[in-house]
Amino acid sequence: MTQQTAPLDERAAAYLRMARALEHLGDTWRDWPDLAAVAGAMGLSPSHFQREFTRWAGVSPRQFQAAIAHAEAGDLLRQGASVLEATFETGLSGPGRLHDLFIAHEGLTPGEAKTGGKGADLMLGRAPTPFGEGAWLISPRGLVALGFIDENAPKKTGFVHQGRNEQDAFADLAGRYPGADIRRDDAAARAMAAQVFEKGEPLPVALYGTPFRRQVWRALLDIPAGCTRTYGELAACSGHPKAARAVGAAVGANPISWFIPCHRALAADGRLHNYHWGVARKRAMLTFERAHAA
Repeated sequence: MTQQTAPLDERAAAYLRMARALEHLGDTWRDWPDLAAVAGAMGLSPSHFQREFTRWAGVSPRQFQAAIAHAEAGDLLRQGASVLEATFETGLSGPGRLHDLFIAHEGLTPGEAKTGGKGADLMLGRAPTPFGEGAWLISPRGLVALGFIDENAPKKTGFVHQGRNEQDAFADLAGRYPGADIRRDDAAARAMAAQVFEKGEPLPVALYGTPFRRQVWRALLDIPAGCTRTYGELAACSGHPKAARAVGAAVGANPISWFIPCHRALAADGRLHNYHWGVARKRAMLTFERAHAA
């Protein structure tokens, strides 16, 4: 049975330590380190680590190790298991709901979708996610963009790549929609975060982008949770088999992290690279998904 997860604010605050724990478990699962060894690597007592990890992930560290082993996660970052899209029981919004993301998008006219938000009234706010503090850009029709804030990220260890403070994260999202009228609204962001991460409700999305990019973003949604595709495979799935480079650029331009899963796209040799919000976050997302899909 799935354990009860912590409130969203607590999960966001615990993200950096839990991402390191996921990386450690992903690297050491074959050795089946005991709770004391894993907790010691995180600098915590066994009881503290057990409690914090279980409240963040919804499963215990041992259950998580077993899930990774069951999914043969030694091949995690290159070859996905053949699984149906799974619905998370941990408080995270489930992959089975991902196709609901386009409810608001379908309401955009072709002209609106191509203009990059010109003349749109958008709200930009800060709200927690299970993968750290989020920067949420919202329109009346739904989520426009989601990024991440890493104010306390260790910049010299290499763990968090391209960490952005609040100002930089907000500027990153706002800069993608220079023609929009944007105002700060943290309350709207927190309401949307609670809607999808705590209540598990469908997430409306308003996607601004060229038809080609939106076609690639749709193809990302067809990758099952816990699985990955190379850019070449994604190009074929999106109907553009000879345009792997252009598809890669479209993946990189995906404005909505996690929900439109660009973290599931890998280089031809299976490497993790060039994730806009940090390679460590990409690995944490993939590891989490693979274990829960198992």
